[in-house]
Amino acid sequence: MASLDQALRAAFDSRRELFDELQQQGTDCYRLFHGSQEGAAGLTVDRYGPQLMVQSFHQSLDAQSLQTIHDEAISFIGQRLQLIYNDRSQSNSRIDRSTALHQPDDAALEDQIAHEWGLNYRVRGRHSGQDPLLFLDLRNARGWVKQHSAGKSVLNLFSYTCGVGLCAAAGGAQEVWNVDFAERNLAVGRENGELNPSLPPMQFVHSDYFPAIRQLAGLPVSARRGRTLPAYPRLAQRQFDLVLLDPPAWARSAFGTVDLLRDYQSLLKPALLATAEGGVLICCNNLAKVSMQDWRTQVLRCAEKAGRPVREWQTLAPAADFPSHDGLPPLKILILQL
Repeated sequence: MASLDQALRAAFDSRRELFDELQQQGTDCYRLFHGSQEGAAGLTVDRYGPQLMVQSFHQSLDAQSLQTIHDEAISFIGQRLQLIYNDRSQSNSRIDRSTALHQPDDAALEDQIAHEWGLNYRVRGRHSGQDPLLFLDLRNARGWVKQHSAGKSVLNLFSYTCGVGLCAAAGGAQEVWNVDFAERNLAVGRENGELNPSLPPMQFVHSDYFPAIRQLAGLPVSARRGRTLPAYPRLAQRQFDLVLLDPPAWARSAFGTVDLLRDYQSLLKPALLATAEGGVLICCNNLAKVSMQDWRTQVLRCAEKAGRPVREWQTLAPAADFPSHDGLPPLKILILQL
């Protein structure tokens, strides 16, 4: 127990400067403890507005450890937080919803509102999916989009709950499209839009990535070998000024396979073609086993072969609440000027 106490306090102390910056920024969503880098592999502690979300991926927490985390977080932040504990040590990181160790209070299970970059976001401690409704390590990318989207058309691919699209709308984008295969993700995106009524409306495209991006890029849509081509929404060929590509590590559908390790190119090429001349493509890769140097080389080579060479590029690292001892965080972000 003493070692967990010490690790938590050290992590919280290291965030004091960031905590002040986030308060000024209008953000109350951030990682308080990044266990893989701060002394407790498989344990994460995140704040989402009024909630404290604790997740364990390797082994279940005992009641005393959970209470310690809750007490230390409240002491650091200086206010009460509703505790949500999701034990994800089962296969495929699925939440154990049967455990008697921790059943959240009824109030903690109600819909909540949290904030990032001055915007309102829907928060649900427990919902039908496995992951929180906002991925915190992408905060810097959302902030970059908010600062650079004025007057632009924006395409948010693998949009999940549309945080990038929301930031683009808040940044003055002329048009925002959010594309995701899951209607439940887009439904939360619509809620996020409604929670920010002063922003212009966004577009929501319920579609698998491959038919959507290939139509926009002017490429033929095909099914995987041996599969019948399912129905999909029809889209006209066009390009966008700012495109964000943030795919999951792996997924498969009738249209194709998302595989960041073996075939990033099949995702990247049509996204390049759907980005306007002089536009920006933001690429993400969240596989820890892929190095930034190797991936960057692959991305730049693919752009050259696709006839969309990169004029300038820059990297964007996650904020200090996602520390990396070797300077190589799992989430890699490349901002490409085409």
